[in-house]
Amino acid sequence: MIERFLRIVGSHAISVLRTMGHMLLFLLNALYFVFTPPFKHRQLLREIRFIGAKSMTVILLMGSFTGMVLALQIFYTLRKVGSEAMLGPAIALSLIRELGPVLSALTITGRAGSALTAEIGIMRITEQIDALSAMALNPVRYLITPKIVAAIIVFPLLTSIFDVIGIYGGYLVGVKLLGLSSGTYFSEMEHFVDMQDIRIGLYKALTFGILVLWVCCYKGFYTGYGAEGVSKSTTNAVVMSSVLILISDYVLGSFFM
Repeated sequence: MIERFLRIVGSHAISVLRTMGHMLLFLLNALYFVFTPPFKHRQLLREIRFIGAKSMTVILLMGSFTGMVLALQIFYTLRKVGSEAMLGPAIALSLIRELGPVLSALTITGRAGSALTAEIGIMRITEQIDALSAMALNPVRYLITPKIVAAIIVFPLLTSIFDVIGIYGGYLVGVKLLGLSSGTYFSEMEHFVDMQDIRIGLYKALTFGILVLWVCCYKGFYTGYGAEGVSKSTTNAVVMSSVLILISDYVLGSFFM
């Protein structure tokens, strides 16, 4: 009984390690083509538009309402200890260091990551990827590399927009609705937020961008055949990306602390 249990656990562990190694080689192969010409610039611009520009509306909505909710909740908490003046720094640090990168990444994963997984998966089951190989076009260079480079560019930019919109959303609630002084809101923020906090947020956004597109592209590229295979790959990609975002957020937060 124990021997059978150990055999099952061992085979599962070996399978997980094999998959992790395969995923790592997939990422390294995609990054290799970034530095070997020709690079698909037109495809890169198309992916930046899809991942970035088309995610702008939902990022603006998420950022503004996140800042407003933070202001509402933090203000009443700070008022109990007579520290309402710290509302600005509390909102700014929460958004810049944690909520901005995490919520932006989760939002982009749900909107763009799932769509990219489904797109590549459909190309796989309709044999379009095989057709690219038959035409002597490397599918990783043509399909995957531009998406990962686009994520490296887009994720920090969208996170920055999320942070700024969230801070001004908090301003609307804290200053216009709850009566906090506008000068207090921004002056205290200037004293407590420094470049190190901003760099931490951007490092996290960059890491999340690589993780999300890596997982989503891998799941789509090696999807199972049929509609069920595409749907399963899309679901797995979103779930795995979301879990990795939260795990890496904790790891990076611990490292930078």
